Amino acid sequence: ILVDDAIVVVENIHRHFRIKGVSRETAVHAVDEVGNPTILATFTVIAALMPMAFVSGLMGPYMRPIPVGASAAMLISLLIAFIISPWLSYIVLRKTKVHKEEEEESKIIGYFNRLYENNLRGLLESTFKRTIAFLLVILLLGGSMLLVVFKFVTVKMLPFDNKSELQIIVDMPEGTSLERTAMVSQEVGEYLKTVPEITDFQIYAGTAAPFNFNGLVRHYFLRSGSAVSDIQVNFVSRDRREAQSHDIAKRLRPEIQKIGDRYNANIKVVEVPPGPPVLSTLVAEVYGPDHERQIEIAGEIKKIFKETDGVVDVDWYVEDDQKKIIFAVDKEKAAYHGISTDSIAQTVRIALGGMSAGLLHVEDSREPVEIILRTPLSERAGIEDLREIVLVSSSGHPVSLSELVRVERGIEHKTIYRKNLKRVVYVLGDVAGTEESPVYAIMKMKEKLKELELPEGYELKQYDSEQPWLEDRYAVKWDGEWHITIEVFRDLGMAFAAVMVIIYVMVVGWFRSFITPIVIMAPIPLSLVGILPAHAFMGAFFTATSMIGFIAGAGIVIRNSIILVDFIELKLGEGMPLKEAVVQAGIIRFRPMLLTAAAVVVGSSVILFDPIFQGMAIALMAGEVASTLLSRTLVPVLYYMHKKRSTN
Repeated sequence: ILVDDAIVVVENIHRHFRIKGVSRETAVHAVDEVGNPTILATFTVIAALMPMAFVSGLMGPYMRPIPVGASAAMLISLLIAFIISPWLSYIVLRKTKVHKEEEEESKIIGYFNRLYENNLRGLLESTFKRTIAFLLVILLLGGSMLLVVFKFVTVKMLPFDNKSELQIIVDMPEGTSLERTAMVSQEVGEYLKTVPEITDFQIYAGTAAPFNFNGLVRHYFLRSGSAVSDIQVNFVSRDRREAQSHDIAKRLRPEIQKIGDRYNANIKVVEVPPGPPVLSTLVAEVYGPDHERQIEIAGEIKKIFKETDGVVDVDWYVEDDQKKIIFAVDKEKAAYHGISTDSIAQTVRIALGGMSAGLLHVEDSREPVEIILRTPLSERAGIEDLREIVLVSSSGHPVSLSELVRVERGIEHKTIYRKNLKRVVYVLGDVAGTEESPVYAIMKMKEKLKELELPEGYELKQYDSEQPWLEDRYAVKWDGEWHITIEVFRDLGMAFAAVMVIIYVMVVGWFRSFITPIVIMAPIPLSLVGILPAHAFMGAFFTATSMIGFIAGAGIVIRNSIILVDFIELKLGEGMPLKEAVVQAGIIRFRPMLLTAAAVVVGSSVILFDPIFQGMAIALMAGEVASTLLSRTLVPVLYYMHKKRSTN
C-alpha cells in the first residue's frame, strides 16, 4: 500500500514526459493533475483501515497497531510521493523519448488496451450488453457467496498454527492411585514412541507440566492430585516434517482415545492456541438458580457435545462423585470425658496427614531434619483402624475414638466455579474433522439445545456475547473461540459500515455529487468474487486476518476508482465528449491500476504460506486482482449511465 501514491505520481510523470518531453514544468503539471485525487484516495485507505482500531475484547490490542502504524506510514509515503518521487523521476526519466499520444510502449499493453476499448465501447453503446454484464457480475458475486453457504469456505477466528509442541492431558476417575495414573500415561508414551515426528516427551504424573501458554489460559498449571497427568510432546522442527502440528494432533487423537477408553480415562490432545487465550475452543457456560440442577443441565449439554460430529475432547468442570466419610462427634460423650471436638479433629488429622513435631539437628547434615509425627500406614489404612485411636480423657483414662464418634457416609460436595460473581458450570470441547471451525459445531448444538425440554416449563435460553443478567432462570452462554469470533467480526463489520459512511461524505465533498460516491464504492463487494473462490481453492479458512485483507483491499479499490473518476471529469473539463472521456480515462488509468494491483500481489505473496496470515494474503491478492479487472469496466459504465441520465 505504501508504494501506491508513488506509483500513481511517477506513472503520470512518465506519461507526460512521453507526450510533452522532459521538463520541470511538465513534472509539476503531472503531479498537479493527480495530486488532489491521490490525497483523497490516501485518506480513504486510511479511513478503511480504521475499523481495526475499534475491535473490543481480547483481540483489540492485537489489531490496534495495524491502523495506527499503517496510517502513519501512509501519510509519510504521501509526502514522499509528492516531494521525493517527482525529483527522482525528473533525474531517472531524463532520457525519456517523446512519442505520439496514441503510440503504445508495449505490444502486449496495446493489445489489451484495444481489447478493453472495444469491450467498453460495446457496453456504453448497448443497453442489452450492459444488462448482460451486470447480470454476469451479480451471478459471479452470488456464486462466490454460495461457497460460504455450502461450506466450501469455512469461517474461523484464526487458523491452526504450525507449532513444535502439544500437550496430552490425562484425567483418570477421581480417587485413582498415582501409580495407576502413571501406568496409563506410560502406555500413551509407548504409543508416542511410534510416531516419527515426535522427538521426545515428558510425563508429569500427579502434577502440572512446567508453565506454558496452555497452562496460563486453560489453567492447567493448577492441576494436581493422584488422578491427573500431563504429557508434554515435542516435535521435530517444522522444516524437517511435512505434516503441520494440527494434522499430527488429529492423527494421534483416535489411538490415544482408545487407550483412554480401556482405562475409563478422559484423555485430551491439546494444541497450543494460535491466538485467542480462551478456556477451550468450545465452551458452554450453564447458569441458573440451583447448583445441582445446573450440573444436571450441564450433563445433558455434555451428551449433546459427544453426539455432535466434529466435536472431540469433551469434558466438564464437575468432579466424579467421591465418597465422603464423616466422623460426627457425640458432643455429650466427649464433654463427659472432658475431650473437646477440636482435640478429636486434631488427633485424627495428625494420624492421617501428620504434623511437624520439631527439628532434628544431625551432625553430618547442613540443614536440620524436620520431624513428622504420624501413625504407621497399617494403623490408618481403614475406618476400623482409625476408630481404634486412643485419646486421653481429662481424668487421665484412655478413651477409644469409637466411643466418641459415629461414622456417617456421604458424597463430597462439588467445586463451585464463579464468573463475574455468577455461579457457573463449564462444559468444554474441541473441534476436529471436516468442519474444524467452532461456528458450525455450535450452530448444530444450538438447534439440539432448543429441543431440550426443561421440567421448569421454559426453553433453555442461549446467549452469545454476554452473560445472562439474572440467575433466576437456567441459561447457557457460548464462550471460548465463538465469543471472540462474534466480537471481532461484529466490531469490524459495524466499524467498517461507519467508515463507509465517512468515506461517502468525503467523496461527496470532493465531487459535489451524491451519486458519484456510490459509483466509486460499488466495486467494493466485487473483491469477494476473487477472495472467496481463492479461499476455497487454497482450502483456507476465512479468518479475522482475511477480514483485515478485505477491509484493506476495499480502501485500495476506492482509491483506484477515485483516481479513475477524477480523470474522467478532468477530460470532461477539457471539453472531451462523455463517452470518449470515459473510454480514454479507462485506457490511460489502466497502467497505474495494474501496477498498484501488482504491488499488492507481490507484497502479499511473502505471507501466503504463513499459517496465521495466509487469509490476509489471499484476501489482498485475489481480491485486488478481481476488483481491478471488474472495476475497470464497472466504474466507467456506471459513471457513464449516471452522467447520461443527469444530462438528459
